[in-house]
Amino acid sequence: MAVKHPVEQSGNTSPLAARMRPSTLEDYVGQEHIMAPGKLLRRSIEADRIQSLILYGPPGTGKTTLAQIIAHHTQSHFERLSGVESNVAEMRRTLATATQRLAATGQSTLLFVDEIHRFNKSQQDVLLPDVESGVIQLIGATTHNPFFFVNAPLVSRSQIFELRPLDAECLKRLLKRALEDEERGLGTLPLKVAPAALDHLAHIADGDARKALNALEIAATTTDPHEDGHIHISLEVMEACIQKKAVVYDGDGDAHYDTISAFIKSMRGGDPDAALYWLAKMIHAGEDPRFITRRIMICAAEDVGLADPMALVLAQAAHQTVEVIGWPEARIPIAEAVIYISGAPKSNSAMKAIDLALQDVQSGETLPVPMHLRDGHYAGAEKLGHGKGYRYAHDFPEHFVAQDYLGSEKTYYEPTEQGVERKLKERILTWREAFRSQKPSVNHPSPSPPH
Repeated sequence: MAVKHPVEQSGNTSPLAARMRPSTLEDYVGQEHIMAPGKLLRRSIEADRIQSLILYGPPGTGKTTLAQIIAHHTQSHFERLSGVESNVAEMRRTLATATQRLAATGQSTLLFVDEIHRFNKSQQDVLLPDVESGVIQLIGATTHNPFFFVNAPLVSRSQIFELRPLDAECLKRLLKRALEDEERGLGTLPLKVAPAALDHLAHIADGDARKALNALEIAATTTDPHEDGHIHISLEVMEACIQKKAVVYDGDGDAHYDTISAFIKSMRGGDPDAALYWLAKMIHAGEDPRFITRRIMICAAEDVGLADPMALVLAQAAHQTVEVIGWPEARIPIAEAVIYISGAPKSNSAMKAIDLALQDVQSGETLPVPMHLRDGHYAGAEKLGHGKGYRYAHDFPEHFVAQDYLGSEKTYYEPTEQGVERKLKERILTWREAFRSQKPSVNHPSPSPPH
């Protein structure tokens, strides 16, 4: 006889993410940069001193939840409009009622506008007079950058708080809370969730709590009970529910470091196809794009170096673009940087040069600054002989003059013939010959007599 699914006896009909929405500051998870004790937004909520604000961030990061928490903590009347469903007539009715409420009872209105970027300019302008006069305190929620999608007058009258994608640990806390909660969550179901399945869901949900919780509910409500009466959620079940296959990639273990190692070595070795594969694996596994672009910048500086200085410029541009656009579009500028660096001429001369200089400074005698190079721009410097005899390079042909810049003959930088470094090599070797042709410097301070 078929085992009846336990969920059939449950009275819960709304999605798990909606049922598990926190209603208190203590239950709110994540966004420590704005919600940790002592932070401005948390202090404002606790003191019921909320001014107009705009909450900006990706889906599932807690914008609506935060608005509802504020509603529970405020003495103001709470109203809600939708940027998708509400029209100007409804907005005007809400604002007129808020004006009457303030006049009759002295109670202000806290107006939450979900997806405020969906309002056009005229609709947003309707809100402006009442925000300006203090009849309403506006809380706008948007997934779009408010500096581009919300009218400047509203932005200037609001505090902007950016919410960030939740990290895997925060998502696991929310998932475990849902599994244990018998009133709102899945705690009454005989669930057995494999740790690997929970880890996969937390990492693959892209920082979206709604996505993670609803996928967990799908797994729980569509998986038939085992013969032992329990609903077993394995990694394979979770892969199907979240529609993403788990790759062998632990965020802080061997697979993580092995993959990034293969990625760097492929770019260094000039194989863009291999580098793109390892990049795709990291993207699919949910790797932080900023971690990837930091490693690309390091490769551009260390392995391409002066053979093609544009590689570092492109790597830095990819890093900055990631901060602005995020996944999935960020894969494109990252791939551009990876392909460019893989195909660029390679030189590690800059890395070797600074390492040699550091080794000299750490293990050798500290060289004094030659007298003619010392700062001569303060009163009394001339009497000390500081700056005396220094020759300004721009006063000489080709803006170069051979003089002693170190007080000791050292060679750290060994230019290569790679790429544009070839021209740099010609110039530097010519200058070195000019330096060596100079007589030893006489502008050094005499050693101090022993005490």
